[in-house]
Amino acid sequence: MLIFILNILWFVLGGFFAGLGWILAGVIMAITIIGIPWARSCFMLARYTFWPFGYDIVSREQLYGEHDIGTGALGTIGNIIWFVLAGWWLAIMHITAAAALAITIIGIPFAWAHVKLALASLFPIGKTVVEVDELRLLPRAGTSLKV
Repeated sequence: MLIFILNILWFVLGGFFAGLGWILAGVIMAITIIGIPWARSCFMLARYTFWPFGYDIVSREQLYGEHDIGTGALGTIGNIIWFVLAGWWLAIMHITAAAALAITIIGIPFAWAHVKLALASLFPIGKTVVEVDELRLLPRAGTSLKV
């Protein structure tokens, strides 16, 4: 119930507009055709931005236990390009919001969500959003959860 309340507060107090921003970025990337790999990441981060509590962002390699195009060399190149063109200023935006929210005790959970978004916005390719409960099901020692 607490997660639901936090998500509603987040959504009403800015998460809706932040999520729309990520959707707009994804649409712009998809229109360019060249930006399609980044569009997928933008939509993934939009989903997370709308409802961040109860979810986490993890590497698809960690989740599935195998490489894919986004977790290999092409994903690394894509992340470097993303970082140079957009990632660093998105991270600064989220860290600034986190610092402002962390001033109050009530804002600390929201600040933490912005910190997680800042980290994800630096290198989003090869990542996915999963429920925290799903992460608890992940076997340890290199094995994976096939979803």
